[in-house]
Amino acid sequence: MSRKAAFFKVEGPLVRPSGLPPATYFILNQREMKARLTRLGGLAAAAGLALVSPLGEAQTATRLAWSNLRGMSEDRLHVLADELYQRQLLKSLRAPGVDLLEGAKRDGCMIVLVTELLDLAVRPLADRLGADHLVANRMEIQGGRATGRLLDPIVAQLSGQWVQAFAREHDLDLAASLAYGASGGDALLMSAVGRPCAVHPDWRLRRIAKDHAWPIVEADA
Repeated sequence: MSRKAAFFKVEGPLVRPSGLPPATYFILNQREMKARLTRLGGLAAAAGLALVSPLGEAQTATRLAWSNLRGMSEDRLHVLADELYQRQLLKSLRAPGVDLLEGAKRDGCMIVLVTELLDLAVRPLADRLGADHLVANRMEIQGGRATGRLLDPIVAQLSGQWVQAFAREHDLDLAASLAYGASGGDALLMSAVGRPCAVHPDWRLRRIAKDHAWPIVEADA
C-alpha cells in the first residue's frame, strides 16, 4: 500500500528566511578578505542571473552561486555549517510550521525536508524534527576541499518530474500527499501533490495559492 508524504520547504514554512542567497553565510565567513570579496562578486552575479532567468534556469544560478566555495576546506565547511545551524536555523524556527510538521507525522506521513542550503547545515535540523528524508544541496569534495560543484539533485526549484521520481522510489501516493512552501519558486513542488499549502507566502505564491484555492497559513513574521 502506498504511503503519503509531507514535503516541507525549510526556508519559509519552518525557518524564517534570511533574504540572502543560501551561499552567503559561507562566503561572508571566509578567513581571507581577498577571497571573501572575490566570492561575493561571484555570488552577486549568480543572484542577478536568478532574478532575470526563466524558471527553468534557476538551477544554473544555484550552481553558479555555490561554485564560489571552490577551494574551501572540508573542515571549514563543517564548522560554518554547524555555526549556521546554531546561530540562524535553530533560532529562527517557526512554531506554526513545526506544528504542521508534527501534525503530518501524527497523520502517518513520511516527512521530507527540502532546502537550498547545504545538507551539512540542515541535517541537525532534520534530525531534531524527526524527518525521514532530507533533500538538500550537497557539495562535491575532492582531496579534502570543495570543488565548487554541487551533486545532483540540484535544489533550486524542484520539478514535478523530480517529485514523481521520488514518489516512485519511495512508493508514495502523491494525490494524498502534502507540500508546504513559502515562495513562488516552491509552486512546482506544491503543484505535484494533491494537498498543497502555502505558509506565510511571498506575493508570488500568495497569488498562485489564491488562483488555485490552496489553503494559506500565516506564520509569525
